[in-house]
Parts: sequence; C-alpha cells; structure tokens
Amino acid sequence: MSDAGEPSVEPVVNKNKVHRKEKPWDTDDIDQSVPFNLRWKVDPFVPTDNKAGPFREESSFATLFPKYREKYLREVWSAVTRALEAHGIACTLDLVHGSMSVRTTRKTFDPYMILKARDMIKLMARGVAVNQAVKVLEDDTACDIIKIGNLVRNKERFVKRRQRIIGPDGSTLKAIELLTNCYVLVQGNTVSVMGPFKSLKEVRRIVLDCMKNIHPIYRIKELMIRRELAKDPKLAEESWDRFLPQFRKRHLKTSEKTAKKNEKIGAKVEARKAAGIDTTAEELMRKQATKKVYTPFPPAQLPRKVDLQLESGEYFLKQSEKEARETAKRKQQQAETAEKRRAERAEAFVAPAETAAPTVEEKRRHKKRAAMEMEMDDEEPEGIEKSKKKKKKKEKRTEEESS
Repeated sequence: MSDAGEPSVEPVVNKNKVHRKEKPWDTDDIDQSVPFNLRWKVDPFVPTDNKAGPFREESSFATLFPKYREKYLREVWSAVTRALEAHGIACTLDLVHGSMSVRTTRKTFDPYMILKARDMIKLMARGVAVNQAVKVLEDDTACDIIKIGNLVRNKERFVKRRQRIIGPDGSTLKAIELLTNCYVLVQGNTVSVMGPFKSLKEVRRIVLDCMKNIHPIYRIKELMIRRELAKDPKLAEESWDRFLPQFRKRHLKTSEKTAKKNEKIGAKVEARKAAGIDTTAEELMRKQATKKVYTPFPPAQLPRKVDLQLESGEYFLKQSEKEARETAKRKQQQAETAEKRRAERAEAFVAPAETAAPTVEEKRRHKKRAAMEMEMDDEEPEGIEKSKKKKKKKEKRTEEESS
C-alpha cells in the first residue's frame, strides 16, 4: 500500500512556545555570559543614517545663566561653538539678556542631538566646566540636574546637609563619583550629575536621601557591596537581599535606657571624687528628680521693644538724635575695648618681681640676731616649747642655706 492516502502527522508544539520565533541575530558567536543589555554594540549615529535629509522645521532651546558666569562663558564660547558645529548645531550667547540658545541647522543630521545640546548649555549655566559639559554629547552619557533648594526649610540645616554630600575635603563626593562613574557638582540649590543612565538614578537617590537626613555613607556601603557581588557570575540570577545591609533606626528598650543613665551618673560621681567633691549616686539622682512646682498661671509677659523705648524716652527722639545716641554708644564700647586690649598688651612688658641677694651688712645683722637668740634659748629651761623653737630654727637655717 502507498502512503499517499494517509494524512500527514504534524509535530505537537507546546502551547507556551506557539509564538516563539527564531532569532537570527542571536548567533553562537555571542557571549551568553554577558548581560543581555551589553551583548550588542550600539553604533554611533552618522550622517548616512539620516535617510530623510535635512529637517523641515527648526528646533531651538534657550536657558538663562547667572551674572557671575558671564566672564567665563565669554572666554570659552569659541570652544562651545566648535564642539556643536561638529554635530551641525548652531549656538548663540546673548550677554544683554543673559541667555544661551541652541538651534538646529540644515547640516544637522542627528535628531536627538538638539536635546543633548540643550543639556550641555544647562550644565554650563550651573557651573560645569566646558571640557566636562562637552561629554554629555556622547551617546552613552546623560545628565540630571537635581533641585534641592526647596527640600529643607531651615537655611542652616540645608547648608549642613548639602555639605554632607561633599564630605570632609570632598571625600564623600569622590566616593560617589568612583562608585557610580558619574561627575557630580554641588552648586547653590542644585546638584548637577553626568554619567550613564543607570548611575544617574543612584546619585539622585543618594542626594535626595541626604536632604531627608539619611547619611550618604549608608548608600555608599550598599553600592560597594553591589559592586563586589556583580563580579561573581554565580550570583547573577540570585537575589542579593541577604548580602545587603539593613539599616534601620534602633529604639532603646527601657532597661537599656536605665543602664545608659546609670553609666552617666557613675561617670559624674567618679569625676567629682577626682576633683575632691564627695558625692553619691543617690544625691545626683535626687537632684535630677527634683521637679518644678506646678503653677496654673502663665509666666509674666515680657515687655515689647516699643514698651522699653517708651520707658527710656527713646521712642520720642528724632531720627537724628537716635543715630547720635547710637554713635556715642558705639564709640564708648570701642574705647572700652581698646583700653582693655591695651592693658592686655601692656601685661607682657611688666617686669617680674626679683629677689635681690642679701648685702654684707644684712648678713652681719642676721648673724648677730641668731647669736642673741641662741644665748636666750640657753638661759631658758628645757621644755617642749624650747625644743619646738629649736626645730623651727633648724628648718629656717636649712631653707636659707638651700636658697
């Protein structure tokens, strides 16, 4: 019998793999151990890639810059023009209105380059140097300007937390740059960052957490651990949560608080004993436990500035009289301060008290007086007082001989 009449049997395909297709670009010569997003090389955009020709519409962006950047921008604007001309972008520096602008031309071939040029002039306005800002025109480099001015209300607290990003002698900032491969510049109310896309998110997280009173060292430790774990190919598909440190606020228990309090009281008692003050831990505890007497009445209201001026009569003085009084008061304070400093300087020139050596006549008188005292002592009867006097005289003699 022939097999022509029999129906053909189709291979059974798993329903989960019905829509799977062959990937002709995924060949055997590609290293499978490399992460998926790094397996293929991204070629740079060249003029031949722009098939549609020159753009039909002109795109432009402008940004303002502070007054103190004007001198620097005027000096380096020729270098900025050369860097942007290579990509077919025109730039303008307007010193009257204090602005920089970029726009596309007929020579522009990369449609995304105008956005890169916009980022470049933004970075330059925020204080980034030209040789560093030019790097943002590369394909694998992006930028992020983090605004931190409105995150903390208190000015002193804001300055302290901003300084925490920089660290002592810039050590914290350097550590962030090394771990994230980014360029970071803290300037005024903003933080300018340049680097790979993935690293920009890490730096933004560190900066924002620092302004929320979370020290950058915690994030830096985590980044260092992640960097070491990434070197191990066995952990590529595993969760790293068990290796990463879990930082959390530690609340002390009541027993721990009591122990800490007792340690402080013990240290105080020892310090007082060393100073010669006899105190016990119970006395210190009693002093701390004394509470103020509760009164339901509020404290007396303090007088206003206007009330004080009315009492002294200053409120009714003219503006010129007030200024004259302030000037006189200031001059008096200056005179007192000058006199005090003059006295302090004069102390260095005061000669110390000198003990002059006894003269020949003084020595003779001293000998005569000693001889007379000896004769009187011999005449006195022996007793306790006489022995005491002898001891005192011997001590005086030894002191005189030693001096």
